[in-house]
Amino acid sequence: MCEKVSVWITHIGGYPGRYDKRIREEIYRNPPRLFISGHSHILKVINDKKLGLLHMNPGAVGKYGFQTVRTMLRFEIDKDKIQNLEVIEIEK
Repeated sequence: MCEKVSVWITHIGGYPGRYDKRIREEIYRNPPRLFISGHSHILKVINDKKLGLLHMNPGAVGKYGFQTVRTMLRFEIDKDKIQNLEVIEIEK
């Protein structure tokens, strides 16, 4: 929990409709409001309407890897609201 928002953070999680087999059963049984996962290095923010959660993949901010632009996300959680989402890009 962060404020009044249930949050699940994992390295490998998949995407709405294609969640990784290691977490699929649990996420369908007990979905969080905010699901953050990475691994693919591809920045994505997706509203999973079926589970009622917001999925975020911040991309990759590390100096090593195949990405040409390093990315991350910044946002605020205030009580039960997820707000002020920003995409931050850092050129190599």
